[in-house]
Amino acid sequence: MTYYIHDVPGRLRIRTPHVKNNEDTAGRLEGLLRQMAGINNIDINLMTGSCLVKYDPAMASGNDIVSLFTEEGYFDPSRAMTNDQYFNDAASKVINFLSAFI
Repeated sequence: MTYYIHDVPGRLRIRTPHVKNNEDTAGRLEGLLRQMAGINNIDINLMTGSCLVKYDPAMASGNDIVSLFTEEGYFDPSRAMTNDQYFNDAASKVINFLSAFI
């Protein structure tokens, strides 16, 4: 599983292997996020390792949240794939697959 990040002001999605199928880590991370000012909603999916954090951009930033994940050892930005990279990678896989039938 790769690390993934997508941030638009007020909504941050982070996918991390540390949370996938790990209820204890998800609980600790949720507790840390709830202590941050400006966090409105946290949705953690244990099956995918995805964390969706909705926040007030006037009180917090995506960088603040990513920093928390990173400092706690739950995220490695150097290994993260952005939304554009994710879709480009998926499109390449589809093209490679389809080219076998041409």
